[in-house]
Amino acid sequence: MQDIPEIRPGQSIELLKELHILTRDGKLNQDSRRKLKQVYHLYQFIEPLMNAVLATRDSDDQSGIRLVDHGAGKSYLGFILYDLFFKSRTDASHIYGIETRDELVKKSEALALRLNFPGMSFLNLSVADSINSELLPEKIDIVTALHACNTATDDAIQFALKKNASHLVLVPCCQAEVASVLNRLKGKSLGKNALTELWRHPLHTREFGSQITNVLRCLQLEAHGYQVSVTELVGWEHSMKNELIIATYKDLPRRRPAERLQEVLASVGLEEMAERFFVTQVD
Repeated sequence: MQDIPEIRPGQSIELLKELHILTRDGKLNQDSRRKLKQVYHLYQFIEPLMNAVLATRDSDDQSGIRLVDHGAGKSYLGFILYDLFFKSRTDASHIYGIETRDELVKKSEALALRLNFPGMSFLNLSVADSINSELLPEKIDIVTALHACNTATDDAIQFALKKNASHLVLVPCCQAEVASVLNRLKGKSLGKNALTELWRHPLHTREFGSQITNVLRCLQLEAHGYQVSVTELVGWEHSMKNELIIATYKDLPRRRPAERLQEVLASVGLEEMAERFFVTQVD
């Protein structure tokens, strides 16, 4: 593969073909070159997090990295991470793909077996069910959820909080729940608060609902001690949902973000959603 400088040394050619990054005859056309660029772009955000986890391990600690990918689909992300990072490790590092569609779980299992990627497991579970599933370890280091629809992103956050995850990587998608609540309560609040103008029109309701959902998620994570950054996952032209939320646990002060979270909920009339964006007791 020396003729394709974009391919990194040691990458699985068979995997790149399965992901349609390479054509069946091993070529890289313009479309697949763009896909590969997207893969590397996302990888550059996650690789430092994996290295940060390893930096916390003692020299004799062989537990490695435990990563859970929610709403895995065809496990595109998990396979790329394994191929570029996990494959060369000799510890107990493991990637768990969580997916509700059993046919995709079976296909991923077969592909991992064919590629000899033993440190990958695939579970036929919803994100919500995975929170209390005994099939997953008590402690998870990194939680990812790319385009997990609607409340699945919130379930992934709850999963991460319960598992004391060190890092989260989220690309939220299809955030309809908050918008539906805003729409249902719109008539009651139109005459009371000028802020309601932000979501009075249906198109704005959807857009504002999506925006405020991610704001609440960031505040929730900060209220649990995480440092949060929000950026754009550039290069993903196939999707309008390209907001990337990265959270790292730093045990930061929690009172102010917790108070701000409650203030925002009250300001936009979303008090009934406090349980969705729960915060543990703040001292």
